[in-house]
Amino acid sequence: MLAKLSTRPAVRRCAGASALVLALLGAGLPAAAADQPQPDLSRFYRQKLSWSACPGTDTPEDLQCAKVTVPLDYARPRAGTLDVALARYRASGTSRGSLLLNFGGPGGAGIPALTAEGKQFMDLTKGYDVVTFDPRGVGRSSPVSCGDGLASAGTEKEPDVSRPQTLFKQLRQAADQCARSSGPVLAHIGTVNASRDLDVIRQALGDSRLNYLGFSYGSRLGAVYAAQFPGKVGRVVLDGVDTLTESPAEQGVAGAEGQQTALDDFLDWCTTDLGCPFGQDRRRAGDQVVRLVRSLDENPVPTNLGGTFSGQDLVGAIGQGLYSRELWSSLERALASLVDDGDTRRVLAFATGGIGLPRERHRTDGGLADTEDVPADNLPAALMAINCADDPDRPTAARLTEDLKDLRAAYDQASPVFGRYRLTQLLLCYGRPKGTDFIRDQVKDVRTAKMLLVGTRGDPATPYQWTVETAQRLGPSAVVLDNKGEGHTGYSSSMCVHRKVNDFLLYGSLPANGSSCPADPIRSVTPDSGG
Repeated sequence: MLAKLSTRPAVRRCAGASALVLALLGAGLPAAAADQPQPDLSRFYRQKLSWSACPGTDTPEDLQCAKVTVPLDYARPRAGTLDVALARYRASGTSRGSLLLNFGGPGGAGIPALTAEGKQFMDLTKGYDVVTFDPRGVGRSSPVSCGDGLASAGTEKEPDVSRPQTLFKQLRQAADQCARSSGPVLAHIGTVNASRDLDVIRQALGDSRLNYLGFSYGSRLGAVYAAQFPGKVGRVVLDGVDTLTESPAEQGVAGAEGQQTALDDFLDWCTTDLGCPFGQDRRRAGDQVVRLVRSLDENPVPTNLGGTFSGQDLVGAIGQGLYSRELWSSLERALASLVDDGDTRRVLAFATGGIGLPRERHRTDGGLADTEDVPADNLPAALMAINCADDPDRPTAARLTEDLKDLRAAYDQASPVFGRYRLTQLLLCYGRPKGTDFIRDQVKDVRTAKMLLVGTRGDPATPYQWTVETAQRLGPSAVVLDNKGEGHTGYSSSMCVHRKVNDFLLYGSLPANGSSCPADPIRSVTPDSGG
């Protein structure tokens, strides 16, 4: 999301928060017994895909779509199924199979991302069918939703830490609303199940091994796959490497500080330009951003899409615009439209990741949703659901009541703009079932083919230190490429990273562990649907 991140020192500056969030974490669920009989999944692994033109008037003609059926519950495969949506560009050269892409999130839909960003992957079609998918609970694959659940949790306004019992009641009501709005897939969402879906997809594509390029959260998914199916790992690249060990609470503090650092850098740049909506006084500009967020939280403004745009919506949009310096000019213009004219269209383009908001409601019968059926809140609802499902820790109400004020202070100290946004994300796991302990306890010391891990020094969302730590955790199979640039992930922003990743995926040419790429010059780009 951002331009520059102070990694470990940032967390240590909130030493009280770090100790606090560790204290809040409880023990995970016990691991499943390894000697339990395994259910018969053969019918899922015998599938043959049927590819056809993708629906939608704006879909490229050469993009094909299909679906693969997976069990809702892998422990009880007869209890129901869901369809996972796929899309591909066929190989233009001699194909060595398929390359699976995951664009991150969690909660990011692969099909619209490949539709919008397919050009940067065309070199890979020299050797692969380039394939992506909407993970379970996302996009066209039984999308989850919270309806107005997030609103009922009071996320438009600041969490009232002086009335914790009222807050906990709202959070539990929000969790119940998410469950009602999402249908049966919500209980079976998360990276461990998505990884198993990935293996069914691999087999349906006819590949003996998984060739994979995962960005950001997609690195978590790739690491989990390596732990679950080590003998099926082909050429795998993880770019913008996620942590496998830090708790969501600690990630939230580090993320808020990183985003604040990026916002400060953006304002340093913006206030040198006469078009900056916050003026040219740098000392006042930061205060103006805080006041704007608070004003919109108290009085949200209507949008051309229906509904309203709150301060927390703005925080999310700014976070998206800070992913790369290349977006700063567009972010400046979007904020100027909002401040000067009350026009939300440009900031909404950032809030939705540059992809237009879908319409209508979604199916809950396990079938493949049409594009029109994807709920507008699917991305934040899926992000929350997957992160909660991947986290085994659920502090009790009593513990949260005791420590809530300190948590709030720690997050506010991390960032006056992003702190509350991040704290709300943490609290929204309250009232949900505990997640898996598989990732934290078992995704380590994998015995796989060599995997390439790309870490970017100035990555604000997945700090470089996480790449180093995850590589050490995965073991000798992990090879690190050090990208000296800035921005979130390296493949789309660094010509050197792009080339080295392609050389590995296409030709098996793996850079030496610890080798590096220099920073590229800054280019200016505009979101696809900037409005």
